[in-house]
Amino acid sequence: MSAPREAPAPERDGPEDPWSAAADLVDAARTGDVLALDALLEPLAPYVAALCRPIAPDHSSDAAQEALNAVFQGLPRLRDSRALYARVRTITVREAVRVARRAQRETPVCGLDDAPRPGGPEPAADVRDVLGRMSAEHRAVLVLRGLEGLDERSVSRILGISRGTVRSRLHRARRGFRTARSG
Repeated sequence: MSAPREAPAPERDGPEDPWSAAADLVDAARTGDVLALDALLEPLAPYVAALCRPIAPDHSSDAAQEALNAVFQGLPRLRDSRALYARVRTITVREAVRVARRAQRETPVCGLDDAPRPGGPEPAADVRDVLGRMSAEHRAVLVLRGLEGLDERSVSRILGISRGTVRSRLHRARRGFRTARSG
């Protein structure tokens, strides 16, 4: 069995890796340095938003806000400053799923007549429609496997589910896309 693959780091804007630089900021933020907290927000906010968008599409800003709050509140308990990236990812995905579940309970599902026709002129709308019909749990597995590139073991650890459940959710999510595409 091969070792779990580490997720790709978020996009880098310049020559310096913001996740390496963040370790020093985490240490300073733990001591109450407000400027360090503000500087941490710069690389975290876009990454958190990018994870929340596909999992909680209609409530991604709420999910991102909840995730960032949880991340900053948990900084004093972060033992290894270099583990920030993995911790942010875990917290963000869990918060996005929680917010999407809550929203799903509160928001009625649109009728089939409101959905775009498969193969119609709006393929992006078709993708959004298929994602919107999936549960937040299925979207989370797709994001972690497809966008983050994590293996099943890492996804199961982040979501707190078995590897079999990861495989099942991934299979169902992919089947949903195939079914929608064939129309």
